[in-house]
Amino acid sequence: MSWRPLLVLTLFGALLPAAAGDPPKVAGSWKLVSYEVEVQSSGEKMHPMGKAPTGYVIFTPESRVWFVLTGEGRKPAKTAEEKAALLDSVIAYTGTYRLEGDKWITSVEVAWNPAWVGTEQARNFKIDGNRLQVLTPWRVMPNWAEKGMTRSIITFEKAK
Repeated sequence: MSWRPLLVLTLFGALLPAAAGDPPKVAGSWKLVSYEVEVQSSGEKMHPMGKAPTGYVIFTPESRVWFVLTGEGRKPAKTAEEKAALLDSVIAYTGTYRLEGDKWITSVEVAWNPAWVGTEQARNFKIDGNRLQVLTPWRVMPNWAEKGMTRSIITFEKAK
């Protein structure tokens, strides 16, 4: 075989954009299966959003992510106090993401908590078959700051 066809194929392959490759392994829609929060000081695991919260995370091949998690049993609010309390049973943000090994990092553009806007949120993840497990770093979470350092353990399964 001549070296010229190999050279042409090699050069052509080098010119293809990176986006022409496989989509990121997290790409797609993932439905929430479980959400736990572990308290660092005690090892206690709690379900601050109830035993059956709902939510999704959606990763696009174009590197955009949408994350929303809502607590179990949310009801429409009638008073200003009830409306304010609803903020304690939701986590939602969107922005662009990048992958670094087993970490996904979101550059937050919009969030339920304005303090997150303009920050980067890093999450470790593991994919096992159709399951995506996510671990947040230890931090003080605004929804339950009184617990001190906590981390979230979130499990999703590929949405159908």
